Amino acid sequence: MKKPAGPPTARPATEAGRLDRIDLLRAAAMLWMTAFHFSFDLNHFGLIQQNFYSDPFWTWQRTAIVSGFLFTAGLSQAVALHRGQSWPRFWRRWAQVAGAALLVTVGSVVVFPNSFIYFGVLHGIAVMLIVARLTAGWGAWLWLLGALAVALKWVAPWLIGAMPALEVFNTPWLNWLGFISRKPITEDYVPLLPWLGVVWWGLAAGQWALKHRPTWLGSADAPAGGLRRALVTLGQWSLSYYLLHQPVLMGLVGAFVWLRAG
Repeated sequence: MKKPAGPPTARPATEAGRLDRIDLLRAAAMLWMTAFHFSFDLNHFGLIQQNFYSDPFWTWQRTAIVSGFLFTAGLSQAVALHRGQSWPRFWRRWAQVAGAALLVTVGSVVVFPNSFIYFGVLHGIAVMLIVARLTAGWGAWLWLLGALAVALKWVAPWLIGAMPALEVFNTPWLNWLGFISRKPITEDYVPLLPWLGVVWWGLAAGQWALKHRPTWLGSADAPAGGLRRALVTLGQWSLSYYLLHQPVLMGLVGAFVWLRAG
């Protein structure tokens, strides 16, 4: 008699298919970002009074959210390279990110003409993905490079103060590098320093996990239904969600304010 088949075995991280734990991490960042932006919109329309630009309660949340996005971007790049992603396929995905970044800039010019977004999260990711792919073969050095990128953010103000010629890095043409002594006026700013360091750490962590603990990244067979499946799906469609969530939130809050005033 043929032995009954057991439950299907989850495909390991090294096989084709998206890995659910990476998508879950990305979904967690998306949900946190949504709550953050909803609070920002309430403040923007005068329903609450908060300082999102200097209050540590909000600035540290932003740091954590952006770190989550960029770390998972590094993890995903590690998986893509491990599976032999070609340059043409990379550029197709990159074009989607770059196009979305352009849409963010256009939309922010309309809503925040005096502080529009010219190098935010998506702009940063577009550049950092190229750097990550070109440096992916540097192995354990990525950990050190990541630490150096983060450290330079704190060293830069001192160096610029000591050498006035370095003030050029504060100009709009170069401040996207992040080697600055004063933050530009913009609604979202994610320069290469220190954030490339987080991408490098994600890339290094992904490469290490794929080699030593591939199951840590999850499997390509997420459950068919339930909350976990919904979160995995959100992680899979993160770019579309990122583009749509803020216009929807601002529209809803703005409509509420308008109806209440009427």
